[in-house]
Amino acid sequence: MPIIVSFKKEKRFMLHCNMTTSLVSLQHGLEDILGDLRFARRSGDLGRLALLTYCEVRRWAREANAQELAKRSSALMENFPYPSRTEFLAAVDALVVELEHVHCSLTESLSASLGSHDANGLNNRTACGFH
Repeated sequence: MPIIVSFKKEKRFMLHCNMTTSLVSLQHGLEDILGDLRFARRSGDLGRLALLTYCEVRRWAREANAQELAKRSSALMENFPYPSRTEFLAAVDALVVELEHVHCSLTESLSASLGSHDANGLNNRTACGFH
């Protein structure tokens, strides 16, 4: 009697694992960027804010295939010089708010794909309350 091996189930599982891993990687990358942005904002480090918004946010957005976010990040630096420090900080704050919304959506997508646990196997924290 021949043995029949089916790979359909394993392939589907492998695809799910790869998608979950990439979502987890994107989520962790975004959390790192948000943490760096918040620290630079609290410290008043305008140079660091400029570097993070132009280089890190843009790189992450491209990796996440969020082209509009990448364009907004680039536009933030193309508008230099800003008329005032306050206007630059307001533009950075708006970008941070947008990133927080993206983080919320990403966390919800990841939670839905993993069930009631987040990527680390812990109960899902407040998805939109990342501060």
